[in-house]
This record gives sequence, structure tokens and C-alpha cells, in this order.
Amino acid sequence: MHSKIDISEKLRELILNDNHYRKIEKGTFLYQEGMEANELFIVQSGFIQISKIVPDGRELTLRMCGEGDLIGELSLFCPSPKYMLNAKVIESGTVAIIPKRELEEKLNQDHLLALELMKWISLQYRKTQTKFRDLVLHGKKGALYSTLIRFSNSYGITMDNGILINTPLTNQDLANFCGTSREVVNRMLSELRKNDVLSIDKGMITIHNLSYLQRSIDCENCPIDICNIE
Repeated sequence: MHSKIDISEKLRELILNDNHYRKIEKGTFLYQEGMEANELFIVQSGFIQISKIVPDGRELTLRMCGEGDLIGELSLFCPSPKYMLNAKVIESGTVAIIPKRELEEKLNQDHLLALELMKWISLQYRKTQTKFRDLVLHGKKGALYSTLIRFSNSYGITMDNGILINTPLTNQDLANFCGTSREVVNRMLSELRKNDVLSIDKGMITIHNLSYLQRSIDCENCPIDICNIE
């Protein structure tokens, strides 16, 4: 597994001054699209899925957030802000709460904090852009292949027969990351298994031919802090 890239220690230190904490329970939502956005959060423990519901009802997963991740940042600097995405708790834990108004006051007073936050938001924007690039240029296949590459970068363990993605994934999980149906993902995975690109054992995927996936989507070999699932 790669060394996790999250907000800088300086940014976390500046933000987490006089903060409050909240326990989060699996299956609940920290916030949902359309709700009034008055708070930002830093994940202390647990996992949160950031997703968007597209008009036809499908779910598109954009990020999986764990310890150290800042979420809710898209509501900053917006008049009458509302959350643009959904934040669903996948694994119970704790989040630190940062009132939006307090953070904006800190940004006005501390240029270092503002610069650090701009750098972090820019990184998240680049991650999202590369995901949409793969989806737009290469369609559903590009979305699946890039998702598998990102998971291998985030959770990959090098084995004798390839790279084991050390977290269980259902076909529905992968479909959500690709913004498509489970049936479409089933067909594409079957093709990859037939061609010995990967194998699946009890929900655990081993990629035997990572270069095949990379060539198929014209992989640009982005840095790990860009090409990951988090």
C-alpha cells in the first residue's frame, strides 16, 4: 500500500484549533447533496464515501476518505452554500468538525493557511479531472481500468503472480466508481479474467497484467498522489 497523501501537518494544525468531534456510524450520511453547508470535516477514523447521484439514479463514487482527509471543502466561499455531493459512512469512526464561518475567518487572517488550503484543493481538483478524463476519453472500459489502477496504487501488495488489491470489492462497488451498472462491470471483468489480466478470489482482485490496463487507457503515469482512490 502506498504512503497516504493527505492534508499537510501544518494545514491540519492550523485548522484543528478549538475543534469539536462527532462519532459517525456505518450506513449513515455525514451530509447529503442539497443540504445547507455550514461545516467542513477532517476524518479522524473510519471511512467515508463521497459520491454523486446522476440524473438517472446511478451513483458515481468520487472518493474514499479515511484518516486525515478533509471533506466538504467544495462549499467554501459560496454564497448560500449547499453540499454538492453525498458523504456516506462506510466504516464507523470519528470526524473533527470545523465550522465554515470560523475557517473563513482564519483564512482571512492567516495567509499561510490560505495557501496550504489552496494547494490541497488544487490536488483534489487534479484527481477529479483525471478520473473524468478516463471516463470521457475511454468510456466505461476506461473508467473501470483506471479504477483498478487507482485501487492497485492505494491498496496494492506485490505478490509473485501480480498485484493483490488488499481490500474486498464487489462488482457493485466497482460499478459505482465507474458510474455504470453492475451488469456492465460483470461483462468487462469476465473479459479481463478470460485474458488473464486479473483474477478474483472471494472478492479480492489480483492484477496479473497491470501494463495491459495502463496501455488501454493511454496511462500518463501520474504521480501516486494523483492516481489513487482516495
